[in-house]
Amino acid sequence: MAEAVSTGQLSVSSLRQQAHRRIRTSLVTGRISPGQIYSAQVVAAELGVSVTPVREAMLELVNEGLLTPVRNRGYRVVELTPQDMAEVYELRELLEVAALTKLAADPPVAQREHFLGLVREMQRCADVGDVASFLEAERSFHLGLIELAGNRRLLNNVAKLRDQTRLFGIAPLAREGGLREAADQHGELLDAVLAGDALRTGQLMRDHYTRAVSPGQPVDEKATTG
Repeated sequence: MAEAVSTGQLSVSSLRQQAHRRIRTSLVTGRISPGQIYSAQVVAAELGVSVTPVREAMLELVNEGLLTPVRNRGYRVVELTPQDMAEVYELRELLEVAALTKLAADPPVAQREHFLGLVREMQRCADVGDVASFLEAERSFHLGLIELAGNRRLLNNVAKLRDQTRLFGIAPLAREGGLREAADQHGELLDAVLAGDALRTGQLMRDHYTRAVSPGQPVDEKATTG
């Protein structure tokens, strides 16, 4: 095994869920990297738990499209081609823009402080370079908003798609200082949703996907204002 999956042992409660969260975080931050094979036994030893909850967690990640089994050896990170990435981003845009513009029509004002807290946490993590915690806060932010839109199946599918695309690009973004800008953009998005501005919400989400598909390129303002 090339790298440690995590630091610190897990507590005895909800071992499968905790193992799933730890392994997924290592996947999306690149600590578990493509090209390597990871066995459930080795990962379990590093997390300080038995093999069974880790194997179950890794099988869940297979079902989510993040890992693929290697017969009699373990699991490998699924590698997406540029075409795969484009297709996933297209699906995410279709689903997430629709969900958040729907939510903006009935703003979740009662949850304002909760989501503001997640934005502040993203900003804090960006400032100190804590990529793993940034991703957890960002995931909670987006999926929390989508959950309020009231479609459980949409939520489950968006969660899988978001994790697949987060396997790529986060390390360069962090190195280039882009995490703080990304955190601030989430604040703008939250303001639009809470203001009930569905048009602005959709524009900001499409802006997000333009940047995601073409990192480092200027956003076409016409595409986000018309």
